Amino acid sequence: MFEITLLLPDGSIRVVQVATDEPILVAAYREGLDELPSTCLQGWCLTCAGRVEGAGDWDQSLSRRYFPQDHEAGFILPCTALPRSDLVIRTHQREAMVENRIRLGLPAPRGKW
Repeated sequence: MFEITLLLPDGSIRVVQVATDEPILVAAYREGLDELPSTCLQGWCLTCAGRVEGAGDWDQSLSRRYFPQDHEAGFILPCTALPRSDLVIRTHQREAMVENRIRLGLPAPRGKW
């Protein structure tokens, strides 16, 4: 089990325990964090995007579209991310992740989900 700290836009902080084989978003929903955004649950749309603050590691291999550059920039898709360490994640980072992908010339979903 890993401790995942979620920094929400309203300034509140929530901590959830996540097993190594459980997507972070699933654990958050189990703990009643239904204010976290999600749409496709496949690591494609970026709706659930967050950004890891500080050190930590995660496995994003379940995502349908996730690039090494996303990981290097600290972006995480909690709907498919499996923790490999304790993490601190700033939630609601879809726009920032889309902007980063556009800047790098990577595919990015357009419009609102």
